[in-house]
Amino acid sequence: MELSVLAMWHTEIAFSEKPTQNSTHMNLFDVYREVQKRGGYSGAYDEMFEQVETLTPRPHYKALLDRINTLGEDEFRRRVSLADATLMNQGITFTVYGDAQGTERTFPVDLIPRIVPADEWKHIERGLTQRIHALNAFLHDLYHSENPKILQDNIVPRDLIESAVHYRRAFIGCPVPHNVHVHICGTDLIRGADGRWLVLEDNLRTPSGVSYVLENRLLLTRIFPQLFASNRSLIRPVDHYTTCLLANLRALSRRPHPTVVLLTPGVYNSAYFEHAFLAQQMGIELVQGADLFVDNDVVYMRTTRGPQQVDVIYRRIDDDFLDPEVFRPESALGVRGLMRAYAKGNVALANTIGTGVADDKVIYRYVPEIIRYYMGEEAILPNVPTYCSWEDSERDYMLANLETLVVKAANESGGYGMLIGPQATVAERAEFAERIQANPRNYLAQPVIELSTAPCYQEGSGIVPRRVDLRPYILTGPEGMTIIPGGLTRVALKEGSYVVNSSQGGGSKDTWVLTSSTLRPAAPAPRSNDVIA
Repeated sequence: MELSVLAMWHTEIAFSEKPTQNSTHMNLFDVYREVQKRGGYSGAYDEMFEQVETLTPRPHYKALLDRINTLGEDEFRRRVSLADATLMNQGITFTVYGDAQGTERTFPVDLIPRIVPADEWKHIERGLTQRIHALNAFLHDLYHSENPKILQDNIVPRDLIESAVHYRRAFIGCPVPHNVHVHICGTDLIRGADGRWLVLEDNLRTPSGVSYVLENRLLLTRIFPQLFASNRSLIRPVDHYTTCLLANLRALSRRPHPTVVLLTPGVYNSAYFEHAFLAQQMGIELVQGADLFVDNDVVYMRTTRGPQQVDVIYRRIDDDFLDPEVFRPESALGVRGLMRAYAKGNVALANTIGTGVADDKVIYRYVPEIIRYYMGEEAILPNVPTYCSWEDSERDYMLANLETLVVKAANESGGYGMLIGPQATVAERAEFAERIQANPRNYLAQPVIELSTAPCYQEGSGIVPRRVDLRPYILTGPEGMTIIPGGLTRVALKEGSYVVNSSQGGGSKDTWVLTSSTLRPAAPAPRSNDVIA
């Protein structure tokens, strides 16, 4: 499978910027208001429209809405079909485990981008920068203090840390280049009904999805070429991600010309496309555990020219599987002796070991206190209100109000291990009540937050509202922090659903962060053939 950016577009797909002569000119938004009411979205903040009843757009969406309204249904559907063909031909897929229809699927991409104006993005950047600095300080305190100060001061209960699934005692005292634990983070944000941005969770282990950010942007430049041409300086780019990531990875090594590899579990992993894509874009080797070995506490890669020392590993494998000497002895995915090499400072890992203790969903509840403790500031981006079942009074509240709450397991992901109370059956709520009582440490609950909605095209229906979240990607290196403008907007494609995860039927959108408050109208199409190829 060829994954280079140039080869991505080797097969020409042309999108006319004028409606075809036979195009149906029905308004693609005709059903938007009806579906908003039917799907239970009427209390949500709508990303595109200030007034849904009159379809009055927010200022930063006006140029995009005008562009869509000139196309007509047939032309828009043609673009959707060509986009789907592109995704299939390029193998841009994800895996759904346990699905009877097959596991490998094209990743659904909605062609109507989400737009974030400059002032909103500045607020998000400030909040994410503050949050990652605090979480990094928290991890360094846990793993590099004989008696972590934050535990001494009882800001975070010691029992919660020591019982956390991803707390790694084996990592205590290990070297951390530049004192940076979290090199790559994907923090999930939502927008509440009042328009405020909230943090839903942090992903500090092996966050996935950034390949779709880069691919979606390539696709959208083809879908709306004239709109991009008019706004080249106003839509912030995302294509510097891999360049920045590679520079940060290289900076983790003490050697002048380090060898960097990406360690993948293999082709059956749900994010394998992304692993292969990122390795190719950075020009580094994509390896599995069997491709590496440790000799005299140094990591080597097997090559046709003999062993080659490895200096930095961008690992896409959880801690449990990294080294059978220290973690799961039955693991065939990792490298025996890797922790010995790491402890000697002979190889660097991104992210470091044990970062998962900071994205434990129960520890999440304490992040505002963690920010206050290390930064001396209030959180710029607040958490969603959270109840932890390990506290007796909060557990009693959870059990009495399951029909109104979202309940999550502390270390599940992908939309699994979760109960959405208002949409659950009596039997499902009873089952979760038993789980909570059996293992109080493992569960938390939050009120149902009415996620914001954005317009999405649905075949046979037109453009309808669907719930969305946003996962920006934050890269941290010795020179500072880089936040890729926008990130991955994930979409709950099923009507009425709150679950945006791809494994649960979700999709994605391109996210345009503006350098100003509005877009310019699309430029006129070229006179010669009105086609961008």
